[in-house]
Amino acid sequence: MNIPNLLTVLRVLLIPVFILFFYLPFSWSYWAASAVFALASVTDWLDGYLARRLEQSTPFGAFLDPVADKLMVAVALVLLVEEHANLWLTLPAAIIIGREIVVSALREWMAELGARAQVAVSNLGKWKTAAQMAALIILLGNPPVLTFWVGLGYVLLLVAAGLTLWSMLNYLMAAWPHLSTTPEKK
Repeated sequence: MNIPNLLTVLRVLLIPVFILFFYLPFSWSYWAASAVFALASVTDWLDGYLARRLEQSTPFGAFLDPVADKLMVAVALVLLVEEHANLWLTLPAAIIIGREIVVSALREWMAELGARAQVAVSNLGKWKTAAQMAALIILLGNPPVLTFWVGLGYVLLLVAAGLTLWSMLNYLMAAWPHLSTTPEKK
């Protein structure tokens, strides 16, 4: 177990803390939940940076890092959909969660074919992640009342959903030669 892996495990362990703060009946609970989510977001960047810088990449880290990211984002989106209960949050949340399922399945399938590199993470995915994390931190830090900040959070989440669809289409187009071939008969 190295520092990057410990940071990834910490991110998973922060999920129940994040949920607890979100549901606390205090005025500061929004800020606390947002702060825990922001801390988890920073550990996501930091564990990747340290793994590369210290040359401490491991198979365990390569497996758990994207799982931890997807869990944290999915939990945040589900909590926010429940809290806000409107189209402006529900639609992008469904797009983002649906895309993660599709792309994860696509990457697994492409790995079985030995073509995993064709659906590797792109720079577009990094922009999507930045917009998504900013949106979630803003939305988690504010009650579900339409203010400038909540409106900005919705706009950033819509941008993230658009980038999510665009990156999914890029992955599907890269995989299309493998998806459109007829399997050989034995």
